[in-house]
Amino acid sequence: MRLVSFHHLSLLLLLAYGGIAPARAAGSWKFLQNVGVSGMHMQLLHTDRLILFDRTNVGPSNLTFPAGHPCRLNLQDQWFKNTTDCTAHSVEYNVASDTFRALSIFTDTWCSSGHVAPDGTLVQNGGWRDGYRKIRLMPACTDGKCDWAEQSAPAVLAADRWYATNQKLPDGRAIIVGGLNQPTYEFYPKTGTPANDAAVKLPWLQEQSSSLYPFVHLNIDGNLFIFAGSRAILFDYNTGRIVRNYTMFGTGAELRTNPNAGSSVLLPLKPNPTEAEVLICGGTPATTTTTTPALSTCGRLKITDTNPSWVVEQMPSRRVMGDMILLPNGEVSIINGATDGFAGWDSANTFNPTPVIYRPDQPAGSRLEAQAAVAGTPRPRMYHASAVLDRDGRVVVGGSNPHQFYEFNKKFPTDVTLEAFSPYYLDGSNDKQRPSIIDPSPSGAPEKLTYGQSLDMLFSVAGGLPLSNGVPVAAVTMVAPSYTTHSFAQNQRQLFLEVQVSKADLRPIGAIAVPDNVYAATVKMPSAVLAPPGYYMLFVVNGRIPSKGIWVHIQ
Repeated sequence: MRLVSFHHLSLLLLLAYGGIAPARAAGSWKFLQNVGVSGMHMQLLHTDRLILFDRTNVGPSNLTFPAGHPCRLNLQDQWFKNTTDCTAHSVEYNVASDTFRALSIFTDTWCSSGHVAPDGTLVQNGGWRDGYRKIRLMPACTDGKCDWAEQSAPAVLAADRWYATNQKLPDGRAIIVGGLNQPTYEFYPKTGTPANDAAVKLPWLQEQSSSLYPFVHLNIDGNLFIFAGSRAILFDYNTGRIVRNYTMFGTGAELRTNPNAGSSVLLPLKPNPTEAEVLICGGTPATTTTTTPALSTCGRLKITDTNPSWVVEQMPSRRVMGDMILLPNGEVSIINGATDGFAGWDSANTFNPTPVIYRPDQPAGSRLEAQAAVAGTPRPRMYHASAVLDRDGRVVVGGSNPHQFYEFNKKFPTDVTLEAFSPYYLDGSNDKQRPSIIDPSPSGAPEKLTYGQSLDMLFSVAGGLPLSNGVPVAAVTMVAPSYTTHSFAQNQRQLFLEVQVSKADLRPIGAIAVPDNVYAATVKMPSAVLAPPGYYMLFVVNGRIPSKGIWVHIQ
């Protein structure tokens, strides 16, 4: 067994891709459930429960509470304050069993933000009117008894947050950035100390043309990359200082954050990285109407370079209100959205039905590929849709409500369903190349890990792994599940980990035969700056074909 450097590994994987990736990328769609609630916001927890929720101030949803469940009467509602609401506005969906149950939210979560705390609790904050400063907690459970708990002062936000962004930090805290007319940031959890809990001014946000849901990524140096409109900064949140201003993406005539609604990811990080890159795709011209064609460009920026410039690439189609989701094999899925208009009620006319794959390792000009669907037809996912990655490697999509209330007789009706898009690598033709993790058990409790620790794994590959100088070649990736809303997957993060792979030295136990092509891997955990504490999905990748993931907890 020997350590394989990432640069060597990259070459080996490139060599392996040719025999594994299909000539034409194709995927398939599967309808999952009608859950009765439109998923404006979505977060997968380490229990494989997907928490989704809408706003509360929209009147009844299509999911009635079970008999005996308390109804909601909120006198702060603008439109329904004298109406008792016995319907749910949040759902817990069990990915494994394809079942769901109603959850209770009281204050308005419209256009809010969130993250998962190190202990696995979903922390959700902000919203509209009575929700402006609210903090809500949703614990992870498997017994069907947990529900939302709304916090009271002093555990509230210091400023009104509507259209803000959360980003987890290496020390386990989260920073909450921006919001409508809110050029400030603050931290969670609250300590009860005014100096620590106050909102801090960030005037740069106010100077941008479009700064709702700013794109925020934790850089490998511990600073924050913040993008709004067409401009970006590197921000030291410890000192409140702007470390650097990046070159503008374009001329300023094209905007990428809400309501212009492009999307962004921090591209997968290499082991012990010295470089980090951000990818931003889609958006609209600065001056736009409901029929204005969306942008067809992506920009890629090496944010760790001394003097970086944007590398501009063309997508196969125009897209606004799309979602960018990191896939287990290091690729990016670009999904949902429209080809015209902007993010707003009834503000787009043409659905974009075709997901796109972005392959970061390929040369510029050949990284983007449309994914034809060999099965199923996607439902229009427009304004207020969302998407997340699950452990199977699927992209689960939900939501879409480009109307003020629930409307089902429109060109793009309110959608209260969930679907799953299976990228090309889940096609049955790839089964012989697909790794299967044996240990740690995929069905067991998440493995508890510490920074710098090594994790020993066993996995099998029916068709075997490629070899380099007699050594099996595979990759192991770690993905942070995202809080997705309004075309940005907050806290999404992926790392390629240091790994040693060898053929497993197994012997029969009595009459129990040893399966063929079983491999051992030793995986080293990264630092907190690279992987803030919490739960991650871990995948073994053979070329471009990933295993089903397992949950791990690092702290």
